Amino acid sequence: MPMVEPEFSHPVQRFAHRTVDFRSRILLMAVVNRTPDSFYDGATFSLDAAVSAARKAAEDGADWIDVGGVPFSPGPELPPDEEAERVVPVIAALRAGRGPAATAILSADTFQPLVAERAIAAGADVVNDTTGMFHHDFGRVVAAGGAHLVITHSLATPRTPVPAPHYDDVVTVIREYLLRRIDLAVSLGVPEEKIIVDPGHDLNKNTRHSLEITRRFDAFTTLGFPALAAVSNKDFIGETLAQHKSARLAGSLAAAQVCVLNGARVLRLHQVGPSVSAIRMTEAIMGWREPHRLEHNMHGLNRDADRSAGPGDAAHWDGQEPASPVTEGVNP
Repeated sequence: MPMVEPEFSHPVQRFAHRTVDFRSRILLMAVVNRTPDSFYDGATFSLDAAVSAARKAAEDGADWIDVGGVPFSPGPELPPDEEAERVVPVIAALRAGRGPAATAILSADTFQPLVAERAIAAGADVVNDTTGMFHHDFGRVVAAGGAHLVITHSLATPRTPVPAPHYDDVVTVIREYLLRRIDLAVSLGVPEEKIIVDPGHDLNKNTRHSLEITRRFDAFTTLGFPALAAVSNKDFIGETLAQHKSARLAGSLAAAQVCVLNGARVLRLHQVGPSVSAIRMTEAIMGWREPHRLEHNMHGLNRDADRSAGPGDAAHWDGQEPASPVTEGVNP
């Protein structure tokens, strides 16, 4: 599969603490769900656990922390004030602290205008709305706060089921939906350079739909906006591979890689360490990042082939820190 290189309308984008060149950078969005009924993991429901998990994710290499207080799955409505009490303190604590999390891209995963407003005031760079602006005031709030907006495709009224969703052509339907919602966001004051699109794997879609979205992900990356692939541990991977959520890492990375080959520039993944390795390897293959070091078959030596060499063999590595990326793309 050849690599799709999107033509971005605004390739270089400024977040609160980072500038990103999406022509040569893949961002890892780590997930922190402060909710007891998360589809993947309810272990970060307490404030301390959520903040600790977010800091650990940033230290392990995540570029972006997405904080949510309500899952997408069907369930009772949570009052916006209560949702804000889950999300906002996490964002405020991260932004006020030190270390990589303080300068990471921070987003609130919410569809409620009140939660978005309070999260932006606490330091969120982005609002990640999985309902495609179900509340039209949402766009005005994001615009007034100067934040980025993730526009995601879904069908349902928030937290309500859509039994057996049907699409004549799921990719065409989603692409047209995203174009309409982009126009709506711009009309509400959100600048084009602050819009990211997400086709919404598994959101009111069955496994065949999500596989088709993955295979034809370039239909969304050619819209001119950075595209986000939220594939981590989702049911379409579990159903395809007959695997429990705890065993879906390899399938998640495979799906993410296909999306990257089709132009995705943000990957929403739970397991940070393996995901960082996969992303950095991809960036190096694309010529965007230098290897950590050059040693194999350098200076006439092949360390892997000659294990008889003693500890002094390691001296051929100069001990310097990892080389900087060819085009770093993200500046703290």
